[in-house]
Formats: sequence, C-alpha cells, structure tokens
Amino acid sequence: MKMIFPLTVTMLMFYLCFFPVTFGKTIHGVFSSDAARKGSGQYITKFLFHGGNALMVYRLEDVSTAMKKDARLLLFQDLEKFDNLSCQHRLSRARLSMTLSAEEHNQTIPHTAASPRAWYVLYADRYTCHQDKIAEDLKDLRFQIMLFNPNAEGDPLDHFSAEEAGLHGFYLIFLVAYVATACIYARLLWRALHKGGPMHTALKVLSAALLLQAGSALFSYIHLARYARDGIGAPFMGTLAEFCNMVSQVHMVFMLLSLCMGWTLSSRKTQSKPLQWDTSPTSTALALGSVAIQMCLQGALLVWEQFEDTDHHSYHAHGSTAGLLLVALRVVLALLLTSILYRIVRAERSGLKRDYYLSFAKGCLLWFLCHPVLVLLSAAFNEHHRQKVTTIGVILCQSISVVVLYRLFLCRSLYWEVSSPSSVTLPLTMSRDRRCPY
Repeated sequence: MKMIFPLTVTMLMFYLCFFPVTFGKTIHGVFSSDAARKGSGQYITKFLFHGGNALMVYRLEDVSTAMKKDARLLLFQDLEKFDNLSCQHRLSRARLSMTLSAEEHNQTIPHTAASPRAWYVLYADRYTCHQDKIAEDLKDLRFQIMLFNPNAEGDPLDHFSAEEAGLHGFYLIFLVAYVATACIYARLLWRALHKGGPMHTALKVLSAALLLQAGSALFSYIHLARYARDGIGAPFMGTLAEFCNMVSQVHMVFMLLSLCMGWTLSSRKTQSKPLQWDTSPTSTALALGSVAIQMCLQGALLVWEQFEDTDHHSYHAHGSTAGLLLVALRVVLALLLTSILYRIVRAERSGLKRDYYLSFAKGCLLWFLCHPVLVLLSAAFNEHHRQKVTTIGVILCQSISVVVLYRLFLCRSLYWEVSSPSSVTLPLTMSRDRRCPY
C-alpha cells in the first residue's frame, strides 16, 4: 500500500494534465482545408445511426466563405475500403453529400440496413484534392454538428450511438446494486479490517480496488447522464472514470502478483508476518520487478490508447493497437499466475489447501482473462453490440472475481488450515457459519 499510494497520485496528475478529454456527439471544431488536403478529407467523427428518423444537424458561422470554398460534408460507410483510392475517387464514394450553404441545416440519414451500421463524417472542399501549392489564404470554418438517433417514441432526440445505447441504464443498475450490497456487508468488512489478521493488507488492497471500480462506474454514469441531454456530457467525469479503472487494475495486479510471488499463499513461507516479501534477494527482486514492469506497461498502454482512439466512450472497448496490446498483456499475466499457482498446487499434499489455491486461481484468472475472452467473443456479435457486450461483461466478471476473493480472504475455517497463526489473529470468526463453503 505504501508503494501504491504515491504511484496513484503521480498517475492522477499525469492523467489530468496530458490526457485528452472524452468528446461527445455534439461536436464543436473547425473545418480546415489544410487538414482535408493532408487526409484526402478531414475526418470529423463516426456514429452508428439506426431507424428511419436518424438526423444530423450542422451549424456554420461563416457561410459565405464556405460557399466560396465549395465546402461540403461527406458521409461514408466502410470508409477503410477506400483508403487506397485516389483522392477524387475516394470522395466520389460518399453515400451522402451535403453542401454547406446555410447557417443551419437538418439532414435525415437514410435507413440502409436492418441493423445499425457505422457512418463516417468527413469534410472536403474544392482544395481537398488540389495537388499544387495554394497561394490564397484558406480560412478555417467554425462549426457545430449534432447527431441524433430516434428515441423510444421514434423522435430524433437520442444522442447515443447505437453501440452505446443502454450503457447509461446499466451503470445505474450497477450502482444501485453496489450501494445495496455495501449497506449489507460494509459493517462486516469494516470489522474484519479493524481486527486485522493475516489477510489484513490483502483485504485493504482488494477493498481499494473495489471502491475504485465503483467510483469509475459512478463517474461514467454522471458523464452519460449529461451526455443523454446535450451530447457532450461531462468529459472530465469520463476521464476520471477511465483513470479510476486504470488504478483499480493496477491495485489488483499489485495484490495478485505479490500473493503469487511470495506473500501469504505458499505454506513454505512464514505466516507470522503476513504480506511480507521473502528474505531471498532474488525472489524480492523478481517480485518487485515483475509488479513494477507490469504497472508501467499497463499505464503506458492505457495512455497510448487514449491518444490513439479519440472516438471511444468506454475504456473497455479497446479497438486500437494499444488496446489490443493491453489485452495481450493481461493474457500474459494470466499465464504467469497460472504457472506459479500450478507449481504451488502440484507440490501441495493437503486436499483442503489445494481447493483453496484453486479457488484463488479462479478468482485471479477470471479478473485477467474476462477481458480478452469477451473481446474475442464480441467479434461474433454485430458491430453495435460489441462494445456493450465487452463493457457489461468485463464489469460483471470482475465484480464476481472480487466476490470470490473476498469469500476466500474472509473465510476463517479454510484459512485456518492453510495458515499457521492463532485464531485470535484471523480476520473473522466464521468456522461455525454454514454460509462459508469451507
């Protein structure tokens, strides 16, 4: 815990100073002819429209300049298929073109498929495919674009893309369930933490991770609640949600790797001083180095992902290169934990202890593998379901993992068989409680 706190503060300051905020689907910015020339069309945003009443509204400040530049908005589907085409051919493949000739214009989006599909919005003008140097000054155009899907009544008032619809309600249900569970078990957990015992530090780290996960859900809900009204939301809250999730992941990695590399679990270690590193310099260096490297890698990949993917609204989406590398890192961690726990279980003769280690392994592997597995499974779903399947699945699986670990750490009867301290130092007195499976 002493190592985690200063690292958390440092990460927070870096995150708030350098991370771009999460942008919503009411978009403010400038149309730039230079940016359009460099990219064969200036990329604005992506949105999954659904239904027959989907709508896009643009507002423009300098209409006269836009008309002189022959400015227009182009809407594409399957934009990546046209990357290898020439500029003129690429722009000609647009499914929909809107000339920017008014201060405000409402454009109904045609319903082209049974399931929602992504539409990409690009800006272009007469200079976009111009190869020679342009002598005149190309003035930028300030704009506002609002994107709407039909709501339950069929009116175009819903700012959420089809891939994000329903997440707002899920976070509300999750928070209500979290508060209800906290009201029931908070007193029991507080007594366990106050009493101390062999798993005291592990319980503190696990509780911190759980509180950060709840904080992440709360900040996400606040962001999405405002986003539902104005399409912008509370970007700072969205950033805090992603930061809390990142620190929660670091807490869990710190605890799980530490337990597997010399803390508490192995019966060959001394149990009189729980959660202390083994006295061997080699094992100490290996454990500390593994935790530090993993934390640095995960933090670096999460930072990289934020700068690479500016369209995401969920920190579980991970559709970018950095996100995929982050998923791969969790697979490596799961394999590392599996190999360590396998050696411990194989050398253990007591069936009760083996059951304890196996239950611990299930909790660990569920935390690390749920994300990679759900990313793979989401590929079988339609595009507008993938983000929701991954986001909801990861939150639920990691919550189940925390419950599994809590039950192990708080269950006196089994831990009595695994560890050697007297019953006075154990977290709880549950040996006669039938709710404890051991």
